[in-house]
Amino acid sequence: MSTDHLKRLLEGCYVTVPTPFSDTPDLPVNESALRQYVRFLIDSGLNADNATFLAGGAAGDFSTMTFDERVRVASIVIDEVGGRVPVAMGAQTTSTLELKRLAKAARSLGAKFIQVSCPFYFSHTEGDFEEYIRAAADAEPNLGIIVYNTFWTSQNLSFGMIERLAEIPNVVGLKWATPRTDAMEFEDVVSHFSSRFTIIDNNLYFAHSAMPSLGARAFEVHNCNFWPEWGIKLVNEVRSQNYTEIARMLVQEAMPFYKLWVDIERNYTSGDGYLDKLCMELVGLPSSRCRPPTRDIRELYRERTRDMLLAIGAPRVVS
Repeated sequence: MSTDHLKRLLEGCYVTVPTPFSDTPDLPVNESALRQYVRFLIDSGLNADNATFLAGGAAGDFSTMTFDERVRVASIVIDEVGGRVPVAMGAQTTSTLELKRLAKAARSLGAKFIQVSCPFYFSHTEGDFEEYIRAAADAEPNLGIIVYNTFWTSQNLSFGMIERLAEIPNVVGLKWATPRTDAMEFEDVVSHFSSRFTIIDNNLYFAHSAMPSLGARAFEVHNCNFWPEWGIKLVNEVRSQNYTEIARMLVQEAMPFYKLWVDIERNYTSGDGYLDKLCMELVGLPSSRCRPPTRDIRELYRERTRDMLLAIGAPRVVS
């Protein structure tokens, strides 16, 4: 598969599918609930023209799962998708050897991409990271690699680092977020590299980054997990260059979700995926907590979350 084709496959909503667990002491993966999540997304209209699914990313609790669990979660998502939506497998890890194993597993399962970010805990150099990415690229040359700039867990990738990553043919996606400064690092990278990579906007600048002068073509969209139609509309508005409507959608329908997420993170618990799963429960899907040390938010935040969903006009909210 050509890198140009992989880049086109990656355009649209980048949907980080949460991993549900069973409410028993060991919190095993709830495979039937995960299949229900994927069917809900597809039945609601997400497809290869407007979405990519990420299995076992941060919202999918990768950091609390074993290697075998991560592979199993990806295999379930890929099986349930049945080729209707391209799938990326989360491959973030602190070990280059494990990264190579994850790449080989992803390829064997039928994933189109892996998502990779700079190893955490140690402050690795850019040279370390370049070797790390090249090891994954060499392990599976026909697998698309999405580089995720998780500057909050490790170092922030420099412009020069991205230039070096652009030399690796199967690095096809750049999931881009940066700290905001007057140097406009977000715009600098997106405008320079949108022809080389499919840029996934992870900064919620959709009305800005999708403009032709920047050229982002994919968007990290948590709203999709409980409101898939919102993401479909976003993609259609991007393709119509209706930036005014995109800005309205972000302010009126996305911002309340993210403000509640930040409130929970600052005042109760940290992690990812917990608010997605509570919202999914409130539209009639099975739910679960995240694995600890992230604490269970469901009882404490249920009513505030329901009120938020009703305020933004999300469909299917149960009483």
